[in-house]
Amino acid sequence: MPTCTPFSATATSSGPAPVAQLDVAGELLALLRDSTTEPRPDTQLEALTLAVAADLPVLLWGEPGIGKTAALTQLAAALDLPLTTVIASVHEPSDFSGLPIVGDDPAEQGVPMAPPDWAVRLVRAGRGLLFLDELSTAPPAVQAALLRLVLERRIGALQLPPGIRIVAAANPRSSAADGWELSPPLANRFVHLQWTHDHEVVVRGLGGTWPRATLPRLAPEKLPEAVGFARRAVTRLLAARPGLVHQLPGNETRRGGPWPSPRSWETTLCLIAFATAAGSSREVLSLLVRGTVGDGPGLELLASLDRMDLPDPEVLLADPEGAALPERGDLRQAVLDAVVAAVRERPERSRWDAAWALLVRAVETGAPDLVVVPATTLAALRREGWDVPASIERLAGVVSLSQRAVRAAARTAAVAAKAGR
Repeated sequence: MPTCTPFSATATSSGPAPVAQLDVAGELLALLRDSTTEPRPDTQLEALTLAVAADLPVLLWGEPGIGKTAALTQLAAALDLPLTTVIASVHEPSDFSGLPIVGDDPAEQGVPMAPPDWAVRLVRAGRGLLFLDELSTAPPAVQAALLRLVLERRIGALQLPPGIRIVAAANPRSSAADGWELSPPLANRFVHLQWTHDHEVVVRGLGGTWPRATLPRLAPEKLPEAVGFARRAVTRLLAARPGLVHQLPGNETRRGGPWPSPRSWETTLCLIAFATAAGSSREVLSLLVRGTVGDGPGLELLASLDRMDLPDPEVLLADPEGAALPERGDLRQAVLDAVVAAVRERPERSRWDAAWALLVRAVETGAPDLVVVPATTLAALRREGWDVPASIERLAGVVSLSQRAVRAAARTAAVAAKAGR
C-alpha cells in the first residue's frame, strides 16, 4: 500500500522546490521594480515639488491609474522623506480628531484626545511626507475632522512638527468609488493640481527611467525681492478688483476645487514668492496660481504679473532708438498702447515724434499689424503746427494695407450674413 511522504522544501522528484521557485520569482519582481531617475523637465512634478517646499498642503486630482500614488512615492524617495500613507475613506472622524482616553481623574485633568499610532511615528521621526489618499471617497464627517489636520497640523493633542509635509490625492467624483464632493472649507485649504499623464514620461518610465524630483534652488539674494514682488502682485490686483477677494462658487462641484478667498490669496502670495526666488517658469507658476484661486482669478493675476514687467512708457519715450520692446505680441501691443496713452495725457511735439519713432521700431522688430491701432490713435493726437515726421511714411503702407484688410473682412462678413438670411 503506498504511503504519503511529507512535503520537503529542499527537493522534489519533478524539479526544484516550490520555495526556491518563489525566491526566483522574488528576484524577477525586484528586477521589475528596479528603476532609475534622470533630470527631465516635468511641469507637474516641478509645481508639486515647489508647493511641498513651501510647506503648503497639495491635492492631486486625476483619474484612477494615472500615477498619483507612484509620483508621491518617488517624490518621498527623491527628497529622502519617510512616506506615511493614510487612506482617508477607511478611517473614522476620531482617527483625525483624536480618541478620547479617560485618565485617573477626568474632573481634574479632563479627557485627553489621543492621536493614532501613525501620527505618533511621524512626530518621532520629526520629518516625513504624509499622504492622504482617496480623499474624495471620505464622507463629510471625516472631511470635517481633516480640517484641523490640514490647516493647523494637529491631531488630537498632538502637534505635527514643521518637517512634515502633507499631500493628498483624489479622483473626480465621476470616477471615484462611492465618491463625495470635497467640502468647501477643506478644498480651500489645498493647492489643487490636475495630474495627467505625459506619453513620453510614461514610455520612458516603463523603460526604467523616471523624472527626478528635486527641491527648487532658492537664491538667497532674491528672497527680499521675491517677497516684495509677490506682495505687490497680489495687492495691486485685489485693489483694482475687490470682487476677487472672496468668491464662493455657486456650483457644488466647483466649490470642491480652487476658489478665491483671503486664505487662498495668502497661499498664492507664498507661491509667487517661492516661484520668483526659484526662477520657475511661467507654466509652473500658472499651474500653482490657478490651482489655488481658480482659473478665472488666476489668469487675471498672471496677466497682471505680465504688466508689472512691462517697461515704463516714459523711459521708452525718452530713448525710442534704444528701446527694448517685448517679444510677445500681446505684451508689445500693451506697451505701444501705453506709450500712446502717455502722449495723450501730456501732448508735446517731442513726445509725439518719439512715439512715432517707437512705432517704426516696432514694425522693424516685430509684427507690423500691432502698430495699426496705436498709429491711428497717435495720428489723431496731432496738434496744429506739428509737422508730420518723415518716419511716418514707413508706416503708411502697413496702416493702409491693414485698413484695406479690415474693410475686406467686413464686406465678406456682410455678404455671409445676407446669404444666411
